[in-house]
Amino acid sequence: MADHRGGFAYWPLGGAPALERDERRRDEFEAFLSEVEQHDGWAQRMKTSPLDIRMMGECQAVVADAVATFGRVDILLCCTSQALIGTVEELSASIQTMNLVRDQFEVNYFGPLNIIKATLPHMRKERAGHMMIISGITAHIGTPGLGMYCAAGWALEGFCDSLAYEIAPFNIKLTIFQCSIEIGILTNLVTSVPPIFPAYSPANNQAPLFRGILNHLVPQLPDAALSSDSPVTPSRVHDENARVSSIENGPFSAPEVVSMHPPLSSAHLEVLVAETVYAITSIGGHENPPSRHIVGQEGVASVKEKLKTVSEELEDFIQASFAVDVAADSDPIPGMSGMNEGP
Repeated sequence: MADHRGGFAYWPLGGAPALERDERRRDEFEAFLSEVEQHDGWAQRMKTSPLDIRMMGECQAVVADAVATFGRVDILLCCTSQALIGTVEELSASIQTMNLVRDQFEVNYFGPLNIIKATLPHMRKERAGHMMIISGITAHIGTPGLGMYCAAGWALEGFCDSLAYEIAPFNIKLTIFQCSIEIGILTNLVTSVPPIFPAYSPANNQAPLFRGILNHLVPQLPDAALSSDSPVTPSRVHDENARVSSIENGPFSAPEVVSMHPPLSSAHLEVLVAETVYAITSIGGHENPPSRHIVGQEGVASVKEKLKTVSEELEDFIQASFAVDVAADSDPIPGMSGMNEGP
């Protein structure tokens, strides 16, 4: 965000529920604020506000406060996310799991919509601004075991693609950052629902469910033994012979709902987010930013492979697609002319 004096000011919003749940993250954030206080001029250019992004009233209040303090909002960086792990069938197994699905959309879809809608009138008034939305390649590529997480991401990106056309006449830019799956999962709260065995065990289901990947990865993270909300025990972490051999054995295969922040050390977290931070700082406020930016080589390769598959399937069935078209020389259906034409 930029203040009315032409300098840059930063207004970190959100994170209140996450910080309340994770003592380590709260301590790190407080240490960061202490560091800000020690540098001349930093404190005057930065202000923080707790925010539950799910509450529209809170979003409107903090945006209004930011405008009153700094004069305007130049950049909105929306990076709220959490991950829900489970197959579609597992997430439909009980009222509790279905409520978790609703929570997934409240945080990952409706939350960003709230802060975007609260900020939009101010940017429209200034006829300037850049909205930057942190998403992931899971909003471009379906991932088994992350169905609802992917669905919320696809919904948000569809909303943003439509919004971009609407706000372009006001000189407001919008960029979606599709980050790696590691960024989306390992840097946020992860919740897993009870698995349905044996139907979704590796022996009976060959789909590479994301639960199995996390079951193998999380116990090996450097700070797994120090995580207060992690179900992983120190003895298991430090036993060199202990490895998660199947989906049934890991912390995300418990018979009850499990929530945790993956126990990454600060050093590992810094390395993990470096590519995304570089992309944000390079593109933020750019005069002609991309509408979508894929972060990292792995993400680029995955999206290219998805586009290749879509293109091949399109060509395989292109005659079936053309066969349903109304003949060019026939009378068009009343009111349907131009319906498929973009802006």
